[in-house]
Amino acid sequence: MDNEEANVATSKIGSIFAVRFTQWLPGAFLLGCIIMLFTAVYTVFESYPVPLLKYSSIGNQQPIIHNFSNPRSDVYEMIGDIRLNGSSATILMVSNSENNMTPVTVKPYARKADNCAMQNVREWKITAEANVASPRCSQTITTPAVVFSTAGYSGNHFHDFSDTLLPLYLTSRQFNRSVLFLVTNAQDWWISKHYTILDSLSSYNILDIDSQNEVLCFSRVIIGLKADKDLRADHPSPPHYSMLDFAQFLRNVYSLGRESVKDFHGFRLPRMLIISRQHSRRINNEGDVVDMARGVGFDVIAEEMGHNIDSVAHLVNSVDVMVGVHGAGLTNQIFLPKDAVVIQIMPIGLDVLPHFYDFPPKDLKLRYIGYSVSLNESSLFGKYPMDSEVFTNPRAIQEYEEFKSIYLDNQDLNIDVSKFRETILKAKELLEP
Repeated sequence: MDNEEANVATSKIGSIFAVRFTQWLPGAFLLGCIIMLFTAVYTVFESYPVPLLKYSSIGNQQPIIHNFSNPRSDVYEMIGDIRLNGSSATILMVSNSENNMTPVTVKPYARKADNCAMQNVREWKITAEANVASPRCSQTITTPAVVFSTAGYSGNHFHDFSDTLLPLYLTSRQFNRSVLFLVTNAQDWWISKHYTILDSLSSYNILDIDSQNEVLCFSRVIIGLKADKDLRADHPSPPHYSMLDFAQFLRNVYSLGRESVKDFHGFRLPRMLIISRQHSRRINNEGDVVDMARGVGFDVIAEEMGHNIDSVAHLVNSVDVMVGVHGAGLTNQIFLPKDAVVIQIMPIGLDVLPHFYDFPPKDLKLRYIGYSVSLNESSLFGKYPMDSEVFTNPRAIQEYEEFKSIYLDNQDLNIDVSKFRETILKAKELLEP
């Protein structure tokens, strides 16, 4: 990974909030364990009501626990006398009442229905007990805190934003950087990679909470991150932030110059980015596609999406059209200027997957075009009989590893340039005033 400048903000609450940053990336993304694609639906969630858990008063305070849980994420906000022990993964709300609360367990990662993602996320216990049973505070911290995990599918670009960074924005933006991040399953390389965003949401250094043996006392703690749909922002509880708000936040974070496709200096050709892939779902005739798009009237760049998010963000923000085969690289549409065009090339069989990348453009005020490849454009053509379920009924392949091997890992494309030209012309037409 390219080295990222990380000027660590001065901690206002003591040296325990320092975290060691490294420049190591994970050796590989988690394989074979993304989602059970045919049984879990993450794109159309209806939020649960937001009840208050009953709780007794503490002195002059009225401690409460807000339950913001929904089908995708467990989220509890606690206000009162809160005592947190990182080494035992417990959060205690102190009560003067003898009626203790039934303990609640939480895994603070926003993909709770996905057992594969959640298996390595540390579980925390929330409970309330009488004052006499409460542990003594080692430190009392007045800053609100948010507890979240960097386990799950961290390291995958889509999941980094959909499961952690966007939910973290929705949860913590209300505090205007006066919030402390308590990270469980902390991974230094992940924190270093996304430090620019984390630093823009909190003015304090990050605490690896799992390593803390002390009892830290707070008056307000949120455990878990608010999230409802993949790469979308429509959580029903206030404050309400939209995907446009998130996009503007990212433009400020990375000092991106273009808010709209109309924002460029001087006359130039419309600019197109084709996301190159080298390991799976490659466009084998990418050069032919580039030449065709240039002939239509685009200034074309074909480039892989690197690990340096600052560089990627500036590149994507500079273009008017982004073209990519279904995959995590399309997550970078969040950096596009408004009214830009997203073209998603959908290989054979992948139309049965959740619609990760075609719903966000509407929220981001982008234009979306889907291109479904024909059988003769796929490298699967000729590998299987024409009446095989691989072609006739991809949903019948229930075992995820088999599905992944066929459609995701071992399918490349030879785009029909004449056919695809119609899609490129449509994109150009959408950019016209």
